[in-house]
Formats: sequence, structure tokens, C-alpha cells
Amino acid sequence: MHLPFTKMQGLGNDFVVVRGDGTDPPAPDRIRAMADRRRGIGFDQLLWLEPPRDPAHAVRYRIFNADGSEAEQCGNGARCIARFVAGPRPRELVLEHAGGTSRARIEADGSVTVAMNVPEFAPARIPFLADAPALRYALEADGTAVEVGVVSMGNPHAVLQVADIDSAPVARLGPPLERHGRFPNRANIGFMQIVDRSHIRLRVFERGAGETQACGTGACAAVVIGRTWQLLDADVTVRLPGGELRIRWEGAGQPVWMTGEAITVFEGTVQA
Repeated sequence: MHLPFTKMQGLGNDFVVVRGDGTDPPAPDRIRAMADRRRGIGFDQLLWLEPPRDPAHAVRYRIFNADGSEAEQCGNGARCIARFVAGPRPRELVLEHAGGTSRARIEADGSVTVAMNVPEFAPARIPFLADAPALRYALEADGTAVEVGVVSMGNPHAVLQVADIDSAPVARLGPPLERHGRFPNRANIGFMQIVDRSHIRLRVFERGAGETQACGTGACAAVVIGRTWQLLDADVTVRLPGGELRIRWEGAGQPVWMTGEAITVFEGTVQA
């Protein structure tokens, strides 16, 4: 069977978007083959669209990492889905996903804004193994002791502050922290350099995908952790290897708003 798809990207974080129309998504081994950048299409995540359960909503989506595992949420992916469904005209819409719903808005300048989840700090909800919530947790990876902030943005994140993002040990510490025993479902690992109270630089080692050009939920998590550490203001520009995101978080109990690009690259079909 040939499966039509659309290749999209947000700041270099790339996706294959498929309308499932009620069919089952490909098996994990097939997803891994499709994600292969030499023998397949190549992507960080597969975004599988389904009919919404509420007819007032635009679409329901599922997210599969390049290794075939299913993820709970994806910020850059949510923006691409909004663009895919809404087209180029300014419009507001509601997207359904495993964690509930997200509001999205196509801006007049062509960028896309999405209201991400309200941050969750309770360890059991992340999930993270700890007796009680804390601002910082001590972990060890590859013989190195680090302090991290931990939060769920609908998916689990750990954020550590570094002095220089260019020399940050992402390749060395990312893999063991992603699979650290205190993260039962693994985690996305963010390495954050604070430039000033309204600007940070960020690299993210994503669960199931490795280091990516950009991670939307990772940018949200970094700003949330930086705010809880009283190092950042409410509006922050996040510079990732693939470009910039604008993040706004008013504080406890509020959703995180994320604005950035969502671009269609090409369309095609692939053997499912």
C-alpha cells in the first residue's frame, strides 16, 4: 500500500505528516525504516492524524519518534499540524491529542502559536522517581554529577544549566540522562545557557530521536525551569540550533504559549 505524506519542519525539527483516516499507524519497525535518513524519508517524528472525537475540533493526532516509540506531545509538531490543517490564512483551531487539547492560532505574519500544557511538577505525573517536588534534583550520568530541574509539558523533561551551549556535553550526557533510572518513561534532556532574563540558548537531546535541531516542548520546559529558578522573565526568546522560538509563561497554573515557524517541505508517497 502506498501512503501519501507531507514532509514538514519547524526550525529544522522535521516531521512526516500522514492522514490516517481511521487506519492503524505503521508498526514500529516500519516507522524506523521510514525515518532512516539514507534509506527512507528521514524525520524526527511521524505525526499521525485521525478524525477528532469532538466534531468542533480540527483534528486528533498521535506522535511517533524515529525509533518507533510513541510520544505524548511535541511542540514543533503541534505547530506543523496546525499549519497543515488550517493552511496559510489567519485562523484559530483546537487540536486533540493524548493529553487533552491544545489551542492553536495561525498568525498574520505566517508564524504559528500554540498553547502548550500547564507545566506539571508532581514527580508521579512526570513521571520521575522522587519523594516530593523540588526545584533541583541531583543526578549522576557517565560519572558526572549534575543538577536538573524536572517538569512535564505533556511529556517528561529534565533541564540543566550550562555556561556555554557550544561546549555542552550533549552527546556524552544526553543518552544516559534520557534513560536514567529515575525516569520510568525516559525523558527529553535540555542543556540551557542563559544569556539574559529574556534570552536563552538551548540544545535538546530528545527521547527516541537523539539531539534535534529544535524541540518545542523542550523550549517550553527550559523557560519554565528558568522561571522557577527565578532566572528568567515571562517572555523569552529561545535560540536553538535550528532557529528561534518565542515562549511566554505567566506562572503557576497557566499554559505555556509558544510561537514559531511551521513550513511544508514537500509531498510524496511511501510504501507502507
